[in-house]
Amino acid sequence: MNPLRDKRRDTPRSGERPQQPAPAAPRLAARRAGALPAERLPVILEVAPNADYALIDSGAGRKLEQYGPYRIVRPEGQAIWQPALPERDWANVDAVFTGDTDEEGMGRWRFPKAPLGETWPMRHDGLDYLGRFTSFRHVGVFPEQASHWAHMEGLIRAARRPVKVLNLFGYTGLASLVAARAGAEVTHVDASKKAVQWARENQQVARLGDKPIRWIVEDAVKFAEREVRRGSRYDIVLLDPPAYGRGPKGEVWQLFGDLPALVDTCREILTPKPLAVVLTAYSIRASFFAIHALMRDAFAGMGGAVESGELVIVEKAAGRRLSTSLFSRWVAQ
Repeated sequence: MNPLRDKRRDTPRSGERPQQPAPAAPRLAARRAGALPAERLPVILEVAPNADYALIDSGAGRKLEQYGPYRIVRPEGQAIWQPALPERDWANVDAVFTGDTDEEGMGRWRFPKAPLGETWPMRHDGLDYLGRFTSFRHVGVFPEQASHWAHMEGLIRAARRPVKVLNLFGYTGLASLVAARAGAEVTHVDASKKAVQWARENQQVARLGDKPIRWIVEDAVKFAEREVRRGSRYDIVLLDPPAYGRGPKGEVWQLFGDLPALVDTCREILTPKPLAVVLTAYSIRASFFAIHALMRDAFAGMGGAVESGELVIVEKAAGRRLSTSLFSRWVAQ
């Protein structure tokens, strides 16, 4: 696990760091027959500053962000350059993640101006949800994912038919809410009971309580395998797995060992006329070419195309691009 990546994948969503098991041999599925999908790469998906979120500045191992009403400073190991703004701008903030290992929860945050509550209202593209100061430096949303959300929403609306979406490793549910707002029937799966409860809260805050979303606390691999046996099918599958993790019953997840079989399982639960499978990978020592090759092999014979590259956030101060994660997605058209 890469300790420099500032992502929730560095720690489990409960905030407790698991013992990292020894690397396991990959659970390999048989190679699919048929022509490989077309490929488009590298694809760089950018998120620019907007009214809901902005990467204001970055550098010297930190990033200065605007989340709704609050300015926040957090670690960012990839920001090896120097900040563009003077120190006074970095000092004029509402919250700073300290990483104090002797504290838990909000004790790892310092509030220079005034004490803040654990949660606060935030918004994405008209969707209201709750931000939260967690003990593992995250606040409940990953704005670089907005590119995927917009793409998914466009597919759902353009389909002009009922669409079913499966969101594996769904975390606090922003992708699920975007899909439900667009008219999809959504199944949201995460191994963390706390994360699913937070996602349920977000559904109410977003005033989408009448939308069809199933909230499931379960190991993603086991759930997907059961869906194959049940004959359940989905038009869109989202995968946002950790590098390492544990399921609710102690199941161990290792990305390099378990991802190939899970991607293959996701193909098995697609409808006859699927729309997309979207994979995002954080905190791994690999190029996007690795997951690109995996996705092309997994969707051999299905046509469409595999697009792969990086998710990046465009900085406001100097226009620099901060890479946050790798992605690969198969799209039917």
